[in-house]
Amino acid sequence: MSDQTIAWSAARIADHAKQHELSGVDVVLHGGEPLLAGRERLGRIADELARALDGICELDLKIHTNGVLLDSHFCDLFAERGIKVGISLDGDRVANDRHRVYANGRSSYDKVIRAITLLRERYPELYAGLLCTIDIANDPIAVYEALAELEPPRVDFLLPHATWDQPPPGRTGAYGEWLVQIFDRWITDGRPMTVRLFDSALRTLGTKGSLTESLGIDPSDLVVIETDGSYEQADSLKTAYDGAPATGFTVERHSLDIVARHPGITGRQTGLAGLGDECRSCPVVSSCGGGLYAHRYRTGAGFTNPSVYCADLLRLITHIQHAVSAVGGSTHTLPEPHFAALASGYGGVEAVKCLDEGQQSLRRGLVASVGGASASAEAWRLLTLVDRDARSVLDTVLAHPYVRVWAVQCLTGATDDGHLPSVAAAAAIRAGISASLQVPVRDGALYLPSLGRLDVGKVSEATVESRERRFLVHAEGRTLLVDLDEPGLTPEWFPVRRLVASGMTVALDDVDLYRDCHQWPAAARLSDGEVRRWATMFSQAWDLIVRDHPKYAPGLAEGLDVVMPLVPASDGSDVSSTARDAFGAVAAALPADAAAFALLLIHEFQHVKLGAVLDLHSLYDPKHTGLYYAPWRPDPRPLEGLLQGTYAHLAVTDFWRVRRSIDKQEAGHRAAVQFARWRGQTAEAIDTLANSTALTDTGQRFVRIMRATVQPWLAEHVPTAAENEAAQAADAHRAAWSAHSAEATGGS
Repeated sequence: MSDQTIAWSAARIADHAKQHELSGVDVVLHGGEPLLAGRERLGRIADELARALDGICELDLKIHTNGVLLDSHFCDLFAERGIKVGISLDGDRVANDRHRVYANGRSSYDKVIRAITLLRERYPELYAGLLCTIDIANDPIAVYEALAELEPPRVDFLLPHATWDQPPPGRTGAYGEWLVQIFDRWITDGRPMTVRLFDSALRTLGTKGSLTESLGIDPSDLVVIETDGSYEQADSLKTAYDGAPATGFTVERHSLDIVARHPGITGRQTGLAGLGDECRSCPVVSSCGGGLYAHRYRTGAGFTNPSVYCADLLRLITHIQHAVSAVGGSTHTLPEPHFAALASGYGGVEAVKCLDEGQQSLRRGLVASVGGASASAEAWRLLTLVDRDARSVLDTVLAHPYVRVWAVQCLTGATDDGHLPSVAAAAAIRAGISASLQVPVRDGALYLPSLGRLDVGKVSEATVESRERRFLVHAEGRTLLVDLDEPGLTPEWFPVRRLVASGMTVALDDVDLYRDCHQWPAAARLSDGEVRRWATMFSQAWDLIVRDHPKYAPGLAEGLDVVMPLVPASDGSDVSSTARDAFGAVAAALPADAAAFALLLIHEFQHVKLGAVLDLHSLYDPKHTGLYYAPWRPDPRPLEGLLQGTYAHLAVTDFWRVRRSIDKQEAGHRAAVQFARWRGQTAEAIDTLANSTALTDTGQRFVRIMRATVQPWLAEHVPTAAENEAAQAADAHRAAWSAHSAEATGGS
């Protein structure tokens, strides 16, 4: 590339970035072998780009090389210019030498390893990762282990370029099987590095975009500038036919906006509409996206075909989908800052968002496992349609906590798949998609999760016709019309109502079919007067949390979606609960005052958070059968029960710690007693957990962070009278527990 072409290229990029107010631009220097350009020319390219974009946007500059020429002189240049380095390596020596040898047959492996070692040891900030082109003749685990040993921050596995005219070698599906073996090992190892293909599949199975043009339906945003200054589409298109990537435009004569209007570019920015009928009807299309554009080519049919790797992508994506759906398991992990924030007992918006992303994939996988085998093919097809056209709406319905409760019960044999049409109908109604579906009626009612309940009488099923913001229900000659914006027009309709506070809103769900999954019985439909009392108490409690306990408010606002009313206790004591599979839901009887409600929400949401953490990370040996003393329970607890209670009491202790300085006189004394008692007993429970021998290494780390939270509280001053009263309460509980345990075991 000449200096003139370099200058034009930088100017075009800068103009485009400025015009569209871009926050950043990614530029990759590649070839051929770009290091053959030499240090001076590479330095001029970097300087020209940096100068042109200075004050306009960030420049993320990378170079991709086979590594054989990489030395400290190049690395010094790259360190000065902020150029990150990616290296091609196809695995171990055997894998590498299958294709990457010199003309005389000599191996390049040692030089590549030397280059990677140089990056790892002397220039780790430049080490961008490894690119591995798949050859199914290589042992997938040997390839994975060889790459993982080099500790790359990222690995890209690339399917070799092929089309329907020139298919890849090997049997159909062999590349998918090869990748599945690596995926399983990668998950078992705890995802030690980013694998762009796998992470893209996981993201697109949720609601995030792909990290690679090989998957997903995100618009293409890539253009190539060749050494002569001509613009081209992705250079992978060269494998389709001669001239396939050409645009006819050059940097000297044309802006990037003109290139963006080229039919080849715009055709790859239309998402699902740009795919053929076979792809659009596929249940994993939103994740697969038809695969790499170049791999779809067939003479006479162009690019409107599925990928030549269709069977491989389907095998890989459905395998990942099933892995996500395993009850209690997930392929997500928490980044270290979020892990530490949650383990400390807190965790803000981003940490709770990360938990929800894991839950999102888990929910999708669970429902997919039910739907794929469901007797209601129409319901499954409708869900697939909503997922295609209104994915975020479907995710809203699936995020309703009791949808996962149903899916888990269905997969464990505790209930049937008859609720699937109700889920599909609710999603279609929310999305405004016109559809007709047979939906089962339970005990005279039609249940639409996240929307409400419609009483239809003693029939076994009804036909739901969805419209935009309304739906019709036909049952034995009777038709009911429900308008979501005018719910009062239909007396048989009982919508999910909402509690609204300053900056916070949650559903008050007293109608869901699967809400009775908590420890205490669910309340019946609340009267309007009762709802008003709930709304007032919730608003007051939320204001108290925001004002006095601000460390908990952001996480609660992000993750609490549903409050489910319980039947009040006969003795007037507070009643509250969470359910392991109902992420985002807290159940409670209405407390006596705002402070009690605030404590209840904070306390119970701790269980919600920890349950989601346990879906992502193994903190203890599930085969461990030991039982332990828990200072807040009358019965011996299994390890997970003790962990849950201890984690919740971090927040309980902190709540009373704050309240003792706010509440005065008698209330202040009570708060000091509560703080003194729970700080000591929570610390004791943490020691019990740490000494149990049942925690995994990750669990030990989690508990260590919990201990670091409570440790400073032990040194805080509490009046002697409050300390004594707290000690008496703790001793009394221990004595009662011991007596109960002795009686239960027949001892004295």
